[in-house]
Amino acid sequence: MAIQVTATALPEVKIIEPKVFGDARGFFYESFNAREFSEQVETDVAFVQDNHSRSARGVLRGLHYQIEHAQGKLVRVVEGEVFDVAVDIRRRSPNFGRWIGVNLSAENHKQVWVPPGFAHGFVVLSESAQFLYKTTDYWYPLHERTILWNDPEIGIEWPIDFEPLLAGKDAAGKRLVNAEHFM
Repeated sequence: MAIQVTATALPEVKIIEPKVFGDARGFFYESFNAREFSEQVETDVAFVQDNHSRSARGVLRGLHYQIEHAQGKLVRVVEGEVFDVAVDIRRRSPNFGRWIGVNLSAENHKQVWVPPGFAHGFVVLSESAQFLYKTTDYWYPLHERTILWNDPEIGIEWPIDFEPLLAGKDAAGKRLVNAEHFM
């Protein structure tokens, strides 16, 4: 088995840890295997887009989701470290409004599966970070929504002692109570 999969406090959100083969020359691991993903994480998932972002320390992106064409995301970091967050925004879920956070880094090689129905965001903890993610649907700007990163109703405990750098759309995010939700 090349991956270890662990459910989080939000059972649909999974942490994936690949088996890393390393020696004095460096390391190797499979960053994605469709068969293992289907058997151990989620069946019937087809990824259609890969995204790559680079951000400086203190940049916070999120909490993003698409109300139509909802995206599942398989996320990982290949340079630096981020604190990655998923929030359940499915109105009928017993976990509605709850969140989980995971440190992802180039060193720990962890990945997170964030299924449709969850808002997603991260803050960069290192000097910079490169963040890669696969999505199950395309990006449709018309359907993109943002929940305020520091909504007190959600209460995310971001591991930061500074005011994060936000894009305009993230600073203008809605509180969960006013946001569009999934049923």
